[in-house]
Amino acid sequence: MKHLSSLTVIVTTLIITACGAPAAPTVNAADVQHTAEAAAFTMVAETLAAVPTETPLPPTETPTETPLATGTAQPSPTLDVTLTSTSAPVSNATGDPCNRSLAGSPRGRETVIRIVNTTRSLVKVSLYLSETAAHGECGYRSYELSRNNDVVITDLVQGCYSLLAWSDDPRGKFRSTGGGCINNPDKWTFEISANNIKFVGP
Repeated sequence: MKHLSSLTVIVTTLIITACGAPAAPTVNAADVQHTAEAAAFTMVAETLAAVPTETPLPPTETPTETPLATGTAQPSPTLDVTLTSTSAPVSNATGDPCNRSLAGSPRGRETVIRIVNTTRSLVKVSLYLSETAAHGECGYRSYELSRNNDVVITDLVQGCYSLLAWSDDPRGKFRSTGGGCINNPDKWTFEISANNIKFVGP
């Protein structure tokens, strides 16, 4: 009888349970996990969206080694000057001490020289003083004489002179040479013609 009453209790319990109030829903563990993960991802996304965007910093200045300005002097302006007669000696590269312009006041005993152009052309003249024994003066001077004109030179010294005169006039080109030695302070004359240069004493 004992068995029958236990069985009755079990059957009765089953009937009551089946007909009674609805059973409580069961929770699936996988669904709970997925819900939690979705909530976590949502929170992370909202947090990242709330973070302010980074503004890039301005570029830093990189030091360079630029040299300082130097005090370089500006070149001086130059002047173009043309001289027909030189008064100061000019050295030369040939090694000949007399291949130079004759000084304005050469050393030695003074004299006066006159050069006369007797032609009807413009004449260029080169006057050369051979080396003087007493003072070693020597060199060249250049002159330009218009037709029938002359020049008187008062700053020369006694010595031996050679002259070369020429004209490039198309109506009558010529070239003349001449010379002579002067041994006193009087005025000495060289007369230029198309054929020669005549040396005339005082």
